[in-house]
Amino acid sequence: MKQRIEKIIKDSIETKQTILKEYVPVIEKISQLLIEAYKNKKKIVVFGNGGSAADAQHLAAELVVRFEKDRRSLDCLALSTNTSTITAIGNDYGFEQVFSKQIESAVNEGDVVIGISTSGNSKNVILAMEQARKQKAVTVAWTGKTGGKLKDAVDLCIGIPSENTARIQEGHVLLIHIISKLIEEELFK
Repeated sequence: MKQRIEKIIKDSIETKQTILKEYVPVIEKISQLLIEAYKNKKKIVVFGNGGSAADAQHLAAELVVRFEKDRRSLDCLALSTNTSTITAIGNDYGFEQVFSKQIESAVNEGDVVIGISTSGNSKNVILAMEQARKQKAVTVAWTGKTGGKLKDAVDLCIGIPSENTARIQEGHVLLIHIISKLIEEELFK
């Protein structure tokens, strides 16, 4: 068991080392997009399925409540939290539209929409990004290594350099913490 634990930790470290070596510019670009959106009085809308839904809610909590600083709330909406809306859309239109219908309602031109999918192939995330683009939002995807089909449906994609779902999700949590810190430092000096 000790060797398996050590391997998991080493794999996680290796993924993060690759992020450090190769992905800092795209993390910086995403952070700047979000900062500019907030400076222009726009909002962030974020969503995903399963663990990615949890990551979306995590990002929203850090931005709405606080990360490290006591400060005013920032406008961020996680689309996986309203069970009545999700189940109504799923029942009436199908699960593939649970995010796109909410995007249609909540997103305005210039808002930043972040879709999270470890595979990059979640149909409901892709359809939501297509809707967000129709509404002239800035679209960003957080995926795994390949980006899947989602990478072609967005303005900017960061694919965590792994094919292991757990390592990808750990990378997404790292993004949440980096971006939240940079936003607070930039907007609340």
